[in-house]
Amino acid sequence: MQDIIKPYQLEGGYCNSLTQYSRFLTREVKIGNIPMGGLNPIRIQSMTTTDTMNTLATVEQTIRMVESGCEYVRITAPSIKEAENLANIKRELHARGYDVPLIADIHFTPNAAESAARIVEKVRVNPGNYADKKKFESLAYTTDAYQAELERIYKKFTPLVKICKEYGTAMRIGTNHGSLSDRIMSHYGDTPRGMVESAMEFIRMCEDLNYYNLCISMKASNTQVMVQAYRLLVEMMVKEGMNYPLHLGVTEAGDGEDGRIKSAVGIGTLLADGLGDTIRVSLTEDPEFEAPVARALADRYERKAQSEKLEAESTVIVCHPEPIEGLTYSPYQYTRRITTPVQQIGGHFHPVVLIDVTKQNLKDPYFLSALGYNYSAGLDKYNLSDQACDLVYLGDELPSFSFPGNLKQLYNYHTWLNLKDKHNCYPLLSEEEFNNAVQKDELLNFVSINAEQFRNSTIQQFNNTTVVILETAQNLGMQQQRAFFVALQQQNIQVPVIIRRTYNNVDADQLMLYAASDLGALLTDGFGDGVWIHAPEAINLSLVNSTSFGILQATRTRISKTEYISCPSCGRTLFDLQETTQYIRSKTDHLKGIKIAIMGCIVNGPGEMADADYGYVGTGPGKITLYRGKEVVKKNVNTPSALDELIEIIREDGNWVETKL
Repeated sequence: MQDIIKPYQLEGGYCNSLTQYSRFLTREVKIGNIPMGGLNPIRIQSMTTTDTMNTLATVEQTIRMVESGCEYVRITAPSIKEAENLANIKRELHARGYDVPLIADIHFTPNAAESAARIVEKVRVNPGNYADKKKFESLAYTTDAYQAELERIYKKFTPLVKICKEYGTAMRIGTNHGSLSDRIMSHYGDTPRGMVESAMEFIRMCEDLNYYNLCISMKASNTQVMVQAYRLLVEMMVKEGMNYPLHLGVTEAGDGEDGRIKSAVGIGTLLADGLGDTIRVSLTEDPEFEAPVARALADRYERKAQSEKLEAESTVIVCHPEPIEGLTYSPYQYTRRITTPVQQIGGHFHPVVLIDVTKQNLKDPYFLSALGYNYSAGLDKYNLSDQACDLVYLGDELPSFSFPGNLKQLYNYHTWLNLKDKHNCYPLLSEEEFNNAVQKDELLNFVSINAEQFRNSTIQQFNNTTVVILETAQNLGMQQQRAFFVALQQQNIQVPVIIRRTYNNVDADQLMLYAASDLGALLTDGFGDGVWIHAPEAINLSLVNSTSFGILQATRTRISKTEYISCPSCGRTLFDLQETTQYIRSKTDHLKGIKIAIMGCIVNGPGEMADADYGYVGTGPGKITLYRGKEVVKKNVNTPSALDELIEIIREDGNWVETKL
């Protein structure tokens, strides 16, 4: 197997620095008149949802996308006729004064790719289905059989590469987690390593043909898998002397708040590591709504890169991430940091949510409904939702009513000292107070630590009643907080840690994206036993709470609701995805922990929804095929009855629960 599986010794050398922001410098790639990679800004793109054969509708949607901030526009080309019509779309755009680079999206059809490569500025191919096979079969490939398949693919792929070289067309080699070929699956399984090897095979073919105008993507709907795959790709590329630009995206992220948070967790984690040259945010919404989200994510890191005043010649591409000495965790495989639990915080308990309520009316218990506690005056009791926060911070404020029995309350240390009734009330101490305090709580003490200024003498005093509140004063302070976690691991200190981030002068959308990027990056690496988002007073308390739970859901560290893996739609889609997604959500959003995929066509069907429990896939006009995992359960169900039949499948599996009245 040695000629197939290279024995890489992974050492964590996937980024320039784990302790400060530094952008990974990549090869510059020409895409029309807008180059990508190198010292260029992070580029923004999206994909049309119109029928590619409808020239005017596609042109008009493309213009709306460009005006919303898209620098590249991708258009599906499922067959030669759509590929050829790209010429008409391009001609009409030019006639209207738009010279945006176009990208042809190809699945299964090499002849369409070859036709499109003569017209547009870039083509996207999926290694999992470009001349390769995906039949969900468990096939055993011998070394000779595997090599023979590679040689067959090489011959099938070579004509496209030669056309791209001749016409100056760029190419994205876009691996998707759910569409790895049976050949790749036979050797690597459904893993980030399999995703990377799938792309690397095609990259090596291109280099063998002296073609280098490439960018690479590693998309998945599971943010942990997506982040691990991109990191692994970079380390493997560097080991082979490559530094191709990266296209970032969380595929099938969904819509609304969930889609934005999930995208920000995956994309933001990698941007914080200095990785990423172009972004596509995949929302089940009109494509012009995607670019502003992508731009908001990119701008934080663009400003940081500009402030560093990078000085380099764009013709000299040098970037060699070094192996990270003393690395105490794997950036390629999720493992939660081992901690000793303190009062159900840390250990095997799910991460907690802590909310600041100091600006609320503490004479009225009804504000707690925004935090998942619905108070009934008649019964004088609280009903808890699945997104009820675990702790509240009151500072020096004293409420005039009794809090729910399972809701822990944090007070500043000196206020806590003077409380007559300390039941379920715990102190928050500064580092100095923690070191000097004569009296502490017997069960639980919170100590606030600044990630840039902590003292080793303090962390050596942590005991089995201590929980750290980890703060940072840096705008992009994820690396400093990560360094603190690494320091704890190196000293084998197993104290639980709640990650706190403060955001000033941000609106609600920025809060969601920034918090998901910052907190999500640490949770993805297995760091953090809780989250505390400190938001401006103008931002609704319920949004802070839902964002906190949304980040935990997106990182798969705490499941509190149904997860929807819904594709963003394209010209292949066979039904209205936005309307259908909302309808399915309205009937199933009480199924906590269930993952439902809603896919517009077979391309985004069983492959792309590989991580889902159930699937609803368009297979023809008015026809839906229903899946249990990757298994087809019912084919070609009429659309009006498809959701009822899906619910019946869920019910048969014992996963259906009735909605609460």
